[in-house]
Amino acid sequence: MSNPSMQDPSFLRGLTQPRLGRRDAFRVAGLSAAGLALAACGVKGKGVARPTTSAQAQSEVEKYWADKVKNGHVDFANWPLYMDPKQPELKKFTKQTGITVTYKEVIQETPSWFAKIQPQLAAGQSIDYDLMVVTNSIQLTQLIKLGYLVPLDHSKMPNFTKNVGERYKNEAFDPGNVYTVPWASGMTGIAYNPKYIDTPPTSYAALWDPKYKGKVGMMSDSQEIANFAMFLLGIDPEKSTPADWDKAAAKLREQRDSGIVRKYYDQSYIDPLAKGDIWLCQAWSGDVFQKNLSDGTDLKFVIPEEGATIWTDNFMIPKTAANPVDAITLIDFFYEPVNAASLAEYINYVPPVPTAKEFILADAAKASGDDKKTLEMIAESPLVFPSPEVYSKLRTYRTLADATEQKQFESTFQPITTS
Repeated sequence: MSNPSMQDPSFLRGLTQPRLGRRDAFRVAGLSAAGLALAACGVKGKGVARPTTSAQAQSEVEKYWADKVKNGHVDFANWPLYMDPKQPELKKFTKQTGITVTYKEVIQETPSWFAKIQPQLAAGQSIDYDLMVVTNSIQLTQLIKLGYLVPLDHSKMPNFTKNVGERYKNEAFDPGNVYTVPWASGMTGIAYNPKYIDTPPTSYAALWDPKYKGKVGMMSDSQEIANFAMFLLGIDPEKSTPADWDKAAAKLREQRDSGIVRKYYDQSYIDPLAKGDIWLCQAWSGDVFQKNLSDGTDLKFVIPEEGATIWTDNFMIPKTAANPVDAITLIDFFYEPVNAASLAEYINYVPPVPTAKEFILADAAKASGDDKKTLEMIAESPLVFPSPEVYSKLRTYRTLADATEQKQFESTFQPITTS
């Protein structure tokens, strides 16, 4: 397989610019200091046992949805810059269904959003939203375990059932899509500056190569560095054990202590990469294109042969939603391929509906000039529509069971970046 190199201009319109406000948020979506502090102090609330059989799950669904009716409105909470400001999809939804939507970009980061809504959910009070988008993270796991999310009635989501990609049918953080379905996905891989590196890196081993001593950038996020070390060691992060974490941490310390790592970055790695302070680094796909777009640089992004990290932002309905029927109707609307295509044309992130590609190509056929070229490249880009082979190499983060396991994970990896 050739490495999907981030060189095509399909991303220069939407992938980076809409995602710019999302970049910081993603960094702290996992085990950030804020998230760790929240978990460490304990979250009040009674855990809810997840259904262990399909019959139990169906019973839970039927019990919740039995008396729910359409009310004609949805309050939708999302991240900044994650939809065309003109909201064409929402206008179309209202025209088709009569359901109005109040859409607000109020989620800035996962830990702070969880901290804001947790007290109300614990008390059974409204958070003023019927639908929200949350990244796979320890906070999402807590939302599920504490019983704060509505079990989704898949009979009310025929478009999801028919059109969702296989990769999204059994997420490790929510097997069977009991409480969540994806809004969009993205990937973490290696970025490099071709001014200093002639041969594109194809393996995570490049980040440990002594010839790049002092020229490698790594992220400060524990989950991100952990995943890369585990990929290098042939460990599936999703199935990793504490013993695996120790091995990965030792590999990361070896990299650090040998002077290969110049610095551990948050989102600030992109400028040093462009300037040549570092030559290659961990990166989120959108950052590379934002820099290329704004400054005319020619940075590249690759998915190494060992695989890469995929993260997912997910639809979910809080248990105190006033309009759950309207919310689940809106969820299913975005699983119509034509609507998934419309959204992907603007944000350029991986849509959970593979057949959206056909509709983007159809739009391209009707367009001309730069618009035509852009749409064609979006449709053909392997990082908007990954191939089955690429998907088979993508892994998420380890789903941490509780605060104790979270502390163990963080205590294993955090000292690497802070010492």
